[in-house]
Amino acid sequence: MTGSSPVRVALSLAVLAGLTLLVAPWLGAPATAADGAFRLRSPAIAPNGSLAIEQVYNGFGCSGKNISPALKWGGAPGATRSFALTVYDPDAPTGSGWWHWLVYNIPATVTELAPGAGSAGGTLPAGAVQGRTDFGAPGYGGPCPPAGDKPHRYVFTIYALKTDRIDVPADGSAAMVGFMIRANQLASASFTALYGR
Repeated sequence: MTGSSPVRVALSLAVLAGLTLLVAPWLGAPATAADGAFRLRSPAIAPNGSLAIEQVYNGFGCSGKNISPALKWGGAPGATRSFALTVYDPDAPTGSGWWHWLVYNIPATVTELAPGAGSAGGTLPAGAVQGRTDFGAPGYGGPCPPAGDKPHRYVFTIYALKTDRIDVPADGSAAMVGFMIRANQLASASFTALYGR
């Protein structure tokens, strides 16, 4: 580009950026919520708001109700064949965070989970499976950070997948579920909630 004017250089960069945006979807890069209309929300939790005592774990010194929150999503890619949901605390003092909830094989026709769907006695959509969390069992396990810690972040993420189901052993780890989710991911949408004590 020797001898090119600044205007020509800027134009060339703009064209290159535009081509990158057009080509990226064909390269298999998963979309994120910022790429389109795919969104996840909870009627019970404001983004970056605090989780209520209803969602807090009952154990390890916490006395919450351990009820999974209502969740709703929409705008998934047209090729979506199933969904998976995770709730993860990256601030847990473990060196690897803490997995609070994993649900996968949610049918593509489902766009919400009712309050308590992941709690004991809750009802999940037909075919949906809960993975083993870091509490050692399947099902929702609410927040219970160490007393005195700054509020932890709890990242709720819905994944649109290109497969009807992922096959994971019943006692498969959260890392194994996460691997299978990411291997089949078309798009994801997240929000973060906070809790401290």
